[in-house]
Amino acid sequence: MTDLAEVTAAPSPDLLTPDNCVVLFVDHQPQMFFGTGSGDRTAIINATLGLAKAAKAFDVPVVLSTVAAESFSGPILPQLADVFPDQKIIDRTTMNAWEDVAFVDAVKATGRKKIVIAGLWTEVCIVLPVLSALSQGFEVYVVSDASGGVSPQAHEHALQRMIQGGAVPVTWVQVLLELQRDWARGETYGAVMDVVKEHGGTYGLGVVYAQTFIGAHAAG
Repeated sequence: MTDLAEVTAAPSPDLLTPDNCVVLFVDHQPQMFFGTGSGDRTAIINATLGLAKAAKAFDVPVVLSTVAAESFSGPILPQLADVFPDQKIIDRTTMNAWEDVAFVDAVKATGRKKIVIAGLWTEVCIVLPVLSALSQGFEVYVVSDASGGVSPQAHEHALQRMIQGGAVPVTWVQVLLELQRDWARGETYGAVMDVVKEHGGTYGLGVVYAQTFIGAHAAG
């Protein structure tokens, strides 16, 4: 039973913060998108860019990785690379990024134990590193809408397997708002609203409406 005297207005240590997580982008490449059939690929691209801009807004470290970029899969999503123009892209031969020394070293270098990960395909290049990282004591959050598999079944079964292994499914907007968590945090408020307006669909339209009409009425 909870001792109410010990209850405080404090966040759970399970929550993502700008200081405790790293975001991994795995194999958002043309050939991988061509084979994705679990959902709308344009929506996956939008979610991926929303997640990337969320990480940038809060200065969360990221790792960008591709597989066989020059021989098969093609370059990383150009719009994703543009969000992090100075970021080194780690190209691998391994389908399991957690078997690539440079990739794992990049994650370790951040000093973060909470991993937020998204990529293609869910049932291969996401589930393999997720289960590997979990086995080594990391906490893993899989951004389901910024990831995709070759079929709806493949995507869903991979998510179920990762959940059973201890991973937590999230969406990109969930990550963005969890990092903000308090609208009084003015230093990131504007950046968050910009990301929402650009990638948040009807949520973003609601922000535009509020800023245009409600804000103007309040100012008047």
